[in-house]
Amino acid sequence: MVQPKKGRRLGGSGTHQKAIIKNLAISLIENGKIETTTARAKFLRMFVDKIITISKKGDLASRRRCLQLLGNYKTVQKLFNEVAPATYARSSGFTRIVKLKNRIGDGAEIVQVELLK
Repeated sequence: MVQPKKGRRLGGSGTHQKAIIKNLAISLIENGKIETTTARAKFLRMFVDKIITISKKGDLASRRRCLQLLGNYKTVQKLFNEVAPATYARSSGFTRIVKLKNRIGDGAEIVQVELLK
């Protein structure tokens, strides 16, 4: 297994971490809110803020960039048609993290991540 030398990691390798964050972002954009652990939520917040900032431009290049980052066409459509227009008044801080409970199995803190509109 890959042992990272610096920085935080969610999975064993960088590609696994990217896959985790991408899948969490797709779920968040499609559903509006999700429940996950605190560490994953903090990584997700950075990624989703970057994607929403890109999508607020609304041009073809930014649409292709978001499609490259997410890899899901329906999610990119929803991002450009619903999420980005609702956040034009904001310059940053598009997500909210609310602490819920501790997971029974390992005691990890579970939080709810939701999009602000």
